[in-house]
Amino acid sequence: MSEPSLLDHPVISQRYFFPRQVSVPEIFWVDCPAARLACYYHVIDPKARTIVHFHGNGEVVADYLDGFPELIGRMGCNCFLAEFRGYGGSTGTPQLGRMLEDVKQTIESIGQPVGKLVIFGRSVGSLFAIKAAELFPDIAGLILESAVADPLERLLLRLHPEEIGTTAEGLKEAVMAAMNTQHSMENFTKPTLILHTRHDGLIDVSHAERLAKWCGGPVQLEIFEQGNHNDIMFVNGPRYFSLINEFLNSLQE
Repeated sequence: MSEPSLLDHPVISQRYFFPRQVSVPEIFWVDCPAARLACYYHVIDPKARTIVHFHGNGEVVADYLDGFPELIGRMGCNCFLAEFRGYGGSTGTPQLGRMLEDVKQTIESIGQPVGKLVIFGRSVGSLFAIKAAELFPDIAGLILESAVADPLERLLLRLHPEEIGTTAEGLKEAVMAAMNTQHSMENFTKPTLILHTRHDGLIDVSHAERLAKWCGGPVQLEIFEQGNHNDIMFVNGPRYFSLINEFLNSLQE
């Protein structure tokens, strides 16, 4: 286990993560240092592509069991719902630094060639999806929904650096050491689909625009005129899933 990061500070954990203890059937366990992650893997064909989905900070894997894996299955893909430490049926405590480190074990546990994986991150889950793209640049593609371009900006909305025993510069250095989203996006050359609502009241649309601007590979940015941060999928369902299906079909084998 690596040395603890400033990002693992209890104040960040308390202000930024909102875990719920909800288990799922047929847990797919991922073993990480000091935690077991209770993920879920819906397989339609072991040889098919797999969507790896990282949810938001107020959600759990169980929230996605009603229909989401089946919709992905109809697109010809397996669906892996990644869980975070301290969330759902997982053990451990939500700590941002450790959770970013868990991405490597999560992706490797799936047991598929990375070229068969499409990483999908929603809201705060986008940080872990971008981390996966950084660690595994040969994944087939990246989908970001209601995503975060600047994690430091988001952290500063909920805490003052002094509360965790550092300065503004110290916090910036810790964030950049763990996840430089601009650098990661610029160096990722595979296709990216970015989905956001124009009137997102939690993570404003400028995050999507920045991420699209930074993309080092082909990018499609879709800004929905309807919906907000937490209902983007439901309000824009047909178009939302049509875009995902078209994106998957466009990826090279």
